[in-house]
Amino acid sequence: MKKAILLIAFCSCISAMAQSKLERADELFNEFKFDKAIVLYKDLASEKSKPSLHVVQRLADSYFNMSEYQKAKEWYARLYATEGKNTGEGNIIKLVQCLKASMQAEEADKLLRDFYSDQKRLDMMMAQKTYLDSLLMKDPAFEVQNLAFNSKKSDFAPSFYEDLLVFASARDTLKSSGKLYPWNNQPYLDLYVTNPNVSRFVPEKFLDNLASSYHDANVAVVPGAQTIYFTRNYLKKDKLNANSEGLSNMQILKGSILNNELVNVSSLSFNSKDYSCGHPTLSADGKYLYFTSNMPGGYGESDLYVVELGVDGDALTPPKNLGPNVNTKGREMFPYVDGNTLYFSSDGHYGLGGLDIFSTTIQSKDSYTLPKNIGPPINSNMDDFSMILRGETGNGYYASNRFGGVGDDDIYRITKAKPVNCLVYSGYVLNEKTGEPLPLANVELYDTTTGFVTGMKTDDNGAFSVILPCNKESKLVFSKPRFTKKEILINTGEDPQSPSEENMVYLTPFESLVVKEGDVEKIKVDPIYFEYDKSEITPRAEIELEKVLFAMKEFPSIKIKIESHTDSRGSDQYNFKLSDDRAKSTMWYLISKGIDHDRIVSANGYGEYRLKNKCSNGVKCSEQEHLVNRRSDFVIVEKGETLENVQR
Repeated sequence: MKKAILLIAFCSCISAMAQSKLERADELFNEFKFDKAIVLYKDLASEKSKPSLHVVQRLADSYFNMSEYQKAKEWYARLYATEGKNTGEGNIIKLVQCLKASMQAEEADKLLRDFYSDQKRLDMMMAQKTYLDSLLMKDPAFEVQNLAFNSKKSDFAPSFYEDLLVFASARDTLKSSGKLYPWNNQPYLDLYVTNPNVSRFVPEKFLDNLASSYHDANVAVVPGAQTIYFTRNYLKKDKLNANSEGLSNMQILKGSILNNELVNVSSLSFNSKDYSCGHPTLSADGKYLYFTSNMPGGYGESDLYVVELGVDGDALTPPKNLGPNVNTKGREMFPYVDGNTLYFSSDGHYGLGGLDIFSTTIQSKDSYTLPKNIGPPINSNMDDFSMILRGETGNGYYASNRFGGVGDDDIYRITKAKPVNCLVYSGYVLNEKTGEPLPLANVELYDTTTGFVTGMKTDDNGAFSVILPCNKESKLVFSKPRFTKKEILINTGEDPQSPSEENMVYLTPFESLVVKEGDVEKIKVDPIYFEYDKSEITPRAEIELEKVLFAMKEFPSIKIKIESHTDSRGSDQYNFKLSDDRAKSTMWYLISKGIDHDRIVSANGYGEYRLKNKCSNGVKCSEQEHLVNRRSDFVIVEKGETLENVQR
């Protein structure tokens, strides 16, 4: 990982001829050769049943600096077991990050609560936890994609440059006479430019003359101008220029772009060989420069600062620390400003593990809101950092060393996630006959593509509310025992719609479709008329038979028998045959309309043998009195378990 170039870039320590193993290990550690230092520290740790706190600390820090968080966790945990709260906040922050990187979030939270006696600090972190927990309950706002131009080494720190992307990388050939950066045994960084939207565009060196023999990284370009800021080692004649302690720190340089070359390069006034400054970024108006530094007087390992710039691009004011609301005992790095939002990476605020990306609102140069974790999928349990984002589109880029990448650090594209849910559809389920609400009615949502079903019930007021997915045809099915069903198809587009409210869904009660005569239930119909001496279904008869069809389709468990009757006029034998023909004709009509033959148990005519009044042969009656006898009954002989087992 290359993020650590911010702190100390190179050590030119000279070793003594005779050294103990511990002295040699410490020298390797100070030279950032952590992999080699670990070998010696582990030897020292194995020589004693209780290794010294110095060795334990160095093993923990070595693994941590190499982003081997699971191994670092073991040694930070040893420190905490021995020292308790005397371990120090810096070590606790790192142990918390290692626990989270090891997917031990509950243990990390318990450690925070046990360690912090500063209630204000704990309350701030718990507020950040609450916000992050709320994000984890929602659909992700972004999608991330690993980009094709990533190399097997380290690629990070993307920056917008017109329609192109500039980034830092350790790819390609070795520099500085074949020397490797001892921190991770990779070549020193160069700046590259690419068009991320063109897959065939191979990254190439940024500007013809910018590259030095050591680190060049982190570009910020003044909007609408050719002035750039970038990070570089202190150099003299393209060789490292160390301070009195033999350390070559980082500085922020300013220059101009002319004919694809860097000209008029100068060091900003706040730089010093005694500490590092890097990761420059500009406000939208170009008046303020934010950066990262480990200069004295900060809150943690690295802090964020801001300076005001003059018309010439140089600093007008001394660096101002962004304060304890932003900076912690840990690392705050890689600022980026979009409008009045400041994004940065931190391992001191409440996160998912390693470095996470946070956002805070810039209220003034002295005031910032509580930083909020931007959540997954951008943040992970590993290091996520150097994000740039164009707020008007929601698209941007960032770097991560998460599992599954191509190299050490990879650059990922950020795009706004397509909305998952597009429409809130709500209303009431009511009794179609009385208008009263139907509590505990079933509301089922079907995805017509996958067949997936989710369900709910209406409340005491018959109210329901469902969220419909985007770009789908959804089917809502409303039902309640002893009531008809209602199906509604709703199509949504790709974009969210205004809520659809006050939708009234009416269900017809079974009782309103039947009439009871003693112990017998019949489907309620008006008399079905046939032409004289005929059994064919007339248009007038079809109107009534639609009621039968409706009842049988809405309640598919019921079975019926058809009983046809005539009045007493005409011979008994003639009336019997006529009624039987009409019963059979009615049966075949229902079957032709989709009713299963098995649901019609019988269809018989009874002629004039079941008169409902006095109008038998020879009795003088009115036409209306004869009409009562000339009828077809649709007797329910089986209702099925759903209707049988529910109280009316």
